Amino acid sequence: MKTKLDYYRIFYETARYRSFSTAAGRLYISQSAISQCIHQLEDDLNVQLFVRTRKGVSLTNEGKILFLKVENAINSIEQAESQLERLRHLESGELRIAAGDTITTHFLLKYLEDFHATYPDIRIEMANSYSSQMLTLVKEGKADLAFVNMPMEDEELVFEPCLEINDVFVCGPDFETKASYSWEEVAGLPLILIEKNASSRHFLEKNFNEKNISLNPQIEVAVHDLLIRFASIHLGISCVIEQFANEELEKGIIKRIPLDPPLPKRSIGCAYLKNAPLSYAAKAFLDLIKQQG
Repeated sequence: MKTKLDYYRIFYETARYRSFSTAAGRLYISQSAISQCIHQLEDDLNVQLFVRTRKGVSLTNEGKILFLKVENAINSIEQAESQLERLRHLESGELRIAAGDTITTHFLLKYLEDFHATYPDIRIEMANSYSSQMLTLVKEGKADLAFVNMPMEDEELVFEPCLEINDVFVCGPDFETKASYSWEEVAGLPLILIEKNASSRHFLEKNFNEKNISLNPQIEVAVHDLLIRFASIHLGISCVIEQFANEELEKGIIKRIPLDPPLPKRSIGCAYLKNAPLSYAAKAFLDLIKQQG
């Protein structure tokens, strides 16, 4: 492009109002500056764009051709500016979240409800998979945020802890429990565990393996709520996230197996790209979690 974009804006305003003086007033520059820019544009394009009349100026045929193209370009730019402004004020856009069923149901749901009530024009998209695959969605630009069980590591991502959680073993209300159980004793009970691909299972097995203790569950399930349900009907001893089973524990539907020492605490965290800015919607959602958490 051999002509400055500013010249086209000056040409556009002059052509719209058929007046150098009106264009000068709208653009807050002098009329002589308008005239100079138009002459420079005509020199650059080697055409005459305007002819003077008693009522001001009018476009030549060449000027009319240029005006149609410039008008389309300026309208597109203004539409883009308006769209960006709406995004900035969270009046449009999308929030793309990757999270498993358990984290969505027991942790994210209340925040999603509040976010949607505050920003009803933001479209929310949810993707569901295992933690490692959810991180891939973020790295591929298919999700803004991934909520995963920590600890997790990836050089391309930032991980922010959002909620501290405890893993506890639970049984049905009629199961006779002792004052405390060693890790070896718990491993010998009829266990019900989350499936092997789950990060919660990896965390559990890592800690038991460090003590040279193997876990051999009798039942494996894909959903955290089934761990609670199966334990409550005495199918075995489940390992659940205490914060996600508080209601059942308080009602006595299940009860804790006292493990000594207890499993270490961990966190649910949010992962996002390290070297890319968060969208306005994603940043607002994270801020909501921090404020309410």
